[in-house]
Parts: sequence; structure tokens; C-alpha cells
Amino acid sequence: MSATRHLLLAVSALFLCLASLSSQAHAQDAPTLRVDPFWPKPLPNNWMLGQIAGVAVDEADNIWIVQRPHTLTDDERGATLDPPRSRCCIPAPPVIVFDQEGDVVKSWGGPGDGYEWPANAHGIQIDPDGNVWIGGNAETDGMALKFTQDGEFLMQIGNSGPVSGSADTTRLGRPANFAFDDAANEVYIADGYGNHRVIVFDADTGDFKRLWGAYGNTPSDAEMPTFMPDSPQFANPVHCVRIAEDGLVYVCDRSNNRLQVFTKQGEFVRQFVYDEATRGSGSVWDIDFLTGEGQPYIVMVDGTNNEMRVVRRDDGTVTGTFGRAGRYAGEFHWVHNIAVDSHGNAYTTEVDNGKRVQRFLNAAQ
Repeated sequence: MSATRHLLLAVSALFLCLASLSSQAHAQDAPTLRVDPFWPKPLPNNWMLGQIAGVAVDEADNIWIVQRPHTLTDDERGATLDPPRSRCCIPAPPVIVFDQEGDVVKSWGGPGDGYEWPANAHGIQIDPDGNVWIGGNAETDGMALKFTQDGEFLMQIGNSGPVSGSADTTRLGRPANFAFDDAANEVYIADGYGNHRVIVFDADTGDFKRLWGAYGNTPSDAEMPTFMPDSPQFANPVHCVRIAEDGLVYVCDRSNNRLQVFTKQGEFVRQFVYDEATRGSGSVWDIDFLTGEGQPYIVMVDGTNNEMRVVRRDDGTVTGTFGRAGRYAGEFHWVHNIAVDSHGNAYTTEVDNGKRVQRFLNAAQ
């Protein structure tokens, strides 16, 4: 064998070794999450949770949920029947706040003066000023609500009524969730279960700023098949919107099994597709960014395949999955939302008859 041949083989072996080491380093660096089966603590006041349709973390690392008391069965709310059929339970308030120890520290929510509470609450987020935003996905939920942390009403965007279409800038179409740009004082809304768009408003006045659909196009309400990762429009629901530290805007196009990425002006950057063969309710339900310099990882929940994925943000590669369909701690039934605290711990919620919030500890913390 010639010296040149020996040299080429040696160089090839070196590259293979470096590639293997790089792959191993990525695998070692990838976050690992494990369920905390003791969080939260048992609820006070004989409360029972219904479907939990939103979760958020505030600056103090308190965990906020919005839940649907009306989804409890007669068996679950037996103490409220006349006559009572059992000692347990009564519906918990719609908005509940937990501290890091899992204790309830605050609760409020429901219909009140000056605003229209959603018929089916969906999504909760805390803006940079600490205010609480809530949406809804019932057929008539065309509004987003803004409150103080004590539940004092501040503003309503849109109003109750039938969905009026993706071109209407005065109403929403069953909005799913929110994100905020502090510097521009803007709220981004994933809109939603009725419309096919992301829409942006001034976070203080509610004035319309801009909107866009899939690939940054003008949104269309034309009837189209779902489960199409190359679809020219967002399917219903447009289920999440998140803004990374670098300003990129991530949108969950749930029923098209894809995560699309945009600039803040709605210019399309790229997309990632997950479990393309998934039918049902799609594979991309919600995301948040794991802590770390440059936010290198996304954590994603999939309520059809009932798993949580850790994804590299730069190339969309899945580095790990956690959970499976089931009822035990760390398993899921219709895992719906996710939020991450400053320690890198993740909090998930479940709808349908899952009806719970779970915490997953970041093993690196």
C-alpha cells in the first residue's frame, strides 16, 4: 500500500473520530428532564382541576395555570351537587398560581364586570410588566384579556361572537396563546382555532400593528387539507407563538406537524417538521426555550403522540424525548402546554381527561 493511501486512510479515520466525538459531545450536552412526582402539593379547599389549557412562569419563578372548571364531571364535582353525592370535590378557580414548592399562593378568574370571560379558556402568559393575558378557543371566543396579577381587569382586545376571518383586525378568531416584545411593547397572538394567522397589537392600547400567515404570506381562510408540512397556510389551530432572545419568532402549526420561524416583521426564515405521519391533532402543540446562553435548545410537547421533545434550535434536531401515553407520573394524556422556569425546569399541562400539571426537573441544574 502506498504512503499516500496510508495517509488518506489516516486522515479519514481522524475525521470519523472527530465526528464521533462531536456527536457524543452534543449528546452529553443535551438537556435531560425527569419528572418530579411530588409537585405540586395537594390542592387546598377541596378543589379539583379541570382541563388545564395554559401554563406560564413569571419573573419570580411562580407557575401560573388557567384551567376549565366546567370540564369536571359530576363524579369529580360531587360535593357541589344537590344533594352532594360525595365529599370531594369542588371546581378550583380558573387561574391558579403555584410557588416552587408546589403550594398555591394565589387564585382568581371567571366572569366579571367590564370584560367577556372566554367560554373555554385557552392559553395564559405573563408580559414583561407582570400582567396576565388569557385567551379562549370556544366558537364565540374572539377576544384576548389582560389583567393584573391580582385579577384586576386592564384591557380586552376583540369581543365575543362568531369568527369573522383572518382579515379582520378588530377581532380575534379563538386565540390560543401569546408572546411579548418588551422593547416594542407589542403582544403577538397565535390566532388561532378559527383564524390562520399571527397577529400583533400594541400591548397597552390594543392598536393593531401587523399580521401574517404561513411562510409570511397574507393569511387565507380557504378550506385546505391538514397534515401538510408544505401547506401554503396555517392549519387550525395556530397553537403557539414564542419569541427567542435573538428575536426570532416561532409558531406552532399544530395540525401541519411543523414549527415555522419568522422575523418579528413576519418574514419567513425556516421550518422544522416533526413526526410527519402524525394525524389526529398533529404533532407540534407548544414550545418554550430551555435556559442556557443563546437558548440552544427548545422543549416541545406533542399531545397526539404524548411526548416531550428536546430539540436543537439551530437545526431542529431532536436530541431526546420524554414521556409516553399513560396516567403515571411522567406520562401524558393530551399534553397541551409547556413553560420553563429560570432553572431550566419544565412544566406541562394536560387537557381532555388528563387534567393535571406536572413538573420535569432539568438534570443539569
